[in-house]
This record gives sequence, C-alpha cells and structure tokens, in this order.
Amino acid sequence: MENNLTKEPCEQILEKGAKHQILIDLAKELPPIPTAVVHPTDRYGILGAVDAYASNLIVPILVGPESKIRTVADTERIDISPFTIVNTKHSHEAAERSVEMVRKGQVQALMKGSLHTDELMSAVVHKDLGIRTERRMSHVSAMDVPRVSRVLFVSDAAINIYPDLLDKQSITQNAIDLTHALGIETPKVAVLSAVETITPKIPSTLEAASLCKMTDRGQITGAIVDGPFAFDNAISAEAAQIKGIRSEVAGHADIFIVPDLEAGNMLVKMLTYMADAQMAGIVLGARVPIILNSRSDNNLARMASCALAELYALNRKTNL
Repeated sequence: MENNLTKEPCEQILEKGAKHQILIDLAKELPPIPTAVVHPTDRYGILGAVDAYASNLIVPILVGPESKIRTVADTERIDISPFTIVNTKHSHEAAERSVEMVRKGQVQALMKGSLHTDELMSAVVHKDLGIRTERRMSHVSAMDVPRVSRVLFVSDAAINIYPDLLDKQSITQNAIDLTHALGIETPKVAVLSAVETITPKIPSTLEAASLCKMTDRGQITGAIVDGPFAFDNAISAEAAQIKGIRSEVAGHADIFIVPDLEAGNMLVKMLTYMADAQMAGIVLGARVPIILNSRSDNNLARMASCALAELYALNRKTNL
C-alpha cells in the first residue's frame, strides 16, 4: 500500500491536520469496517459514528438503550435510519454485548460512545468473556504536529500506568504493527528517557537498552529500535549530532516509547497545546482495535482515529 505519509515534505503537509487528512483519504478508498459503537447516548457518541459512516470508514452498529439513542437522535436531528441498533438496558450491558459481537466475528472494531473508558475496558479484559490476546493492550497516539513532516506515534499515554519491560515489549510491537498498516515498512523507534546514556539509577534507560537487545534477538520485529534517547535527541538530528549520538533513529524517529503514562500524557498534551498538534489514536493488543474518542476531539481527530482503526483492521485481516 502506498503511504503518502512517507513522501517528501511539502508546504501542504505542514498545515495543521493535513497528515490526518491523508490518513482519512487513504482509508476512504477501502471497504468500511463493521464497528460496534458502545452506548452512544449523547450527541457526540452518535455524531461520531454518523460522521465516520459518511466518510466511508465504518459501518456503525449502535449498541445501547434504543429509546435513549432514538431520543437523542431525534432531538439533535441526526439521521440514524441506516444503522442497526442492538438494544440493551444500560451501558454495562452495552459493553458486554459489543465485546460478544467481537468474539462472534460480527464486528472488526469497537468505538467508545457515552460511557466511561474503564467500563468499556473492563468488558474487554474480562478473564472469560473478554477479547484479550497474548499481547499487553496499549494506546497509540498519532500526533499531527504542523511543523513536523511526518506523523509522530507516541505510546503509551493512556492505558498502562507503570509498564514493566515485558509490557513495553508489547507496547513497542503494537505501535510498530500500526505503522506497518499505514505503509511505513521499517519505522524508527526511539525509546525515551531523561538521558541518552544507560544510567542504572534511571530504570527507563536500562529498559531501553533491553528493548534494543530484544529487537536484535527477534523478540521485537519490523523496526529499527534504539535508545535510550532524551526527547531532543529523538526528534532533532542537530541535537543528536551536537551530543555525538550516532544512530539511524536519532532525529528521525517515527515512534516514541515513553517511560510511563505520566510522561506520555505530558508529552502528548504539550505537543497539543504548545505545538498546535492534533491527536488521533486507538487501543491495540485486543482482538480488534478500540477507538477511544473524547468529547474534546474535533471532527478531524475523530475521523482520523476511525481511519487508523480501519487501516489496522483491514491490514491485520489481510495478513492472517
């Protein structure tokens, strides 16, 4: 699959949201994926599904209390006549039914509606009735930063609070698999810490070194992995050169693996509010991708998240 994200920088691609629009345009050309929209009982939950349907990204199946869904749709004058509604009593049942639909092969993605993320994820990770795999689940943020010519993938800033080494192995592989689905054949992965040297008193530097060796041994595949890096060395070739760092990844990283959720959350929000970046993202590591849209997301960010889920799901299906 050709990926416009890998082309040479141009003025257009440096505009805000331009790289996310490329993702959406890429996904529009592919068959939309059946998606369980979990408990869409407010304007944002329904509208996100409708907009994604209109963009040929997903085929929504609305799972939740039918009377509430129809009342909101009527009040907001949103046409939901093309969609199937799976009636449930409440949000907890909606999450369970949606996960059941994944197990039965009826949907290829989940999309969060008007319920708490914890409630949805509780059904996803249920020991007997969930949809976990051997992988640790993780969130990948796709950051469209106007001054940077490529999408920056940050993980994990939403799910794993203090991941250990094996967690980070899954976090790294999940992010790599997503970039492969977008046509980035050999992504460059920077494992972040506060410094670029291995320092025993900073555990994240030791884990970075271990992840690099795991890549050498084939425990992580499909990418060039290096670290530890401070963020400046990972994003700026000039900063890396000044510090004498010789690496294919330094200054050219596609994927940024953060030490923990706190660091990742800060990085994503600093890029958003200080670099005018836009975030899209999905949860990977379950049987299907999970779209966790926020009420604060604009339409382009919501559509880009759906595009990521579609591209990932179809690529995974092709490679099974």
